[in-house]
Amino acid sequence: MRLLPPAHHEVLVSLGRSGPGDGGIFEFSSQVGERIAAAAPAWREAHGVGFTFHLRPELAGAFGADVGYWPLRPLHRLLHRTPRPFALWHTTHQMNKSLPPQGCTRRLATIHDLNYLYGSNAFSRWRHQRRMLALLGRTDHVVAISRHTAADVRRHLHWRGPLEVILNGARSFVGAPQRPLEGWPAGPGTGARPSPPFLFHLSRMSPSKNPQAIVELARAWPAMLFVLCGPDGDDSRRLRAAVDLPNVQFHLGIDEAQKAWAYAHCAGFLFPSLTEGFGLPPIEAMHFGKPVFLARRTSLPEIGGDVARYFDDFDPRAMRRVVEAGLARASEPGAAEAIRRHAARFDWDRAAADYLALYARLLGLPGAAPAAPAATTGTGGPG
Repeated sequence: MRLLPPAHHEVLVSLGRSGPGDGGIFEFSSQVGERIAAAAPAWREAHGVGFTFHLRPELAGAFGADVGYWPLRPLHRLLHRTPRPFALWHTTHQMNKSLPPQGCTRRLATIHDLNYLYGSNAFSRWRHQRRMLALLGRTDHVVAISRHTAADVRRHLHWRGPLEVILNGARSFVGAPQRPLEGWPAGPGTGARPSPPFLFHLSRMSPSKNPQAIVELARAWPAMLFVLCGPDGDDSRRLRAAVDLPNVQFHLGIDEAQKAWAYAHCAGFLFPSLTEGFGLPPIEAMHFGKPVFLARRTSLPEIGGDVARYFDDFDPRAMRRVVEAGLARASEPGAAEAIRRHAARFDWDRAAADYLALYARLLGLPGAAPAAPAATTGTGGPG
């Protein structure tokens, strides 16, 4: 435990059990958390606001010395007492099972998705729905990371309280260090053979990410190379063991330099995911001006906008037609720049600023902008 001296307004930002390797959930929590921590000294001086992060004990100190740290404990699922009162509790994702601390009257939750609604297991849907309703029972204000998720919250959870949309940012790896995937040439000027064109996919390769559609596309398109990357997990290892195609490569457990290399060198990015609350990898690929191919499902049309190409079904011949047409269009003058402009609209600085503005409203700080009407979803980024 490391708490800073008391402030007039105390904010507890809870990451729950989220940590490195948790994909988009931790990316969101860490990106927004870093910016909250950077603003903390100015907020303490100007508004008397102190920030504390509630997280796994091994992550204490992750956001620097200008914020406090309150270690996550299993008991917090049943009873959450803190050594000082907190005016505002923010759980950064819906899978956080910790209760708000006792005495906290302003409770904020960020909901990333209700992807369980689109699964086929009735018991799993019932169990997750029960957990979500319990979360909303201890929440006063909800933020959704996309308008699609906001609509799901209204429709399926029957939430009638304050709800707004703050869109995620997405990191740009342009200019970041790059390292080729294993077995690939280092690049021009090294005397190595030229890299063949390839289509890139990045995910944990669970069934909801629909990697099998990419495998079937590869089977029907033997002249194209497909590179699938992601964490070294059960789903990705199982898929790799099941696929034996000469034009499909798996690279598991890649680092950020390898990811940047793959984004920079691919011909296009494939993301036929069936359920997404947002979808960070497509925007990361767009930062490189790469054509992106998405399923026309859940939040992806909202995130991809007019610059992405969409799969309306997963017949491999139909998918190939979409990709070939998209690759041809991407070679037209100005196409890559339009894709980059779209990606630039998803900005973590803007997202964090919107959260801080919301904190100010919930704390009643002087000069804070009034909240939008409860029946309206606000916007925290591109329209």
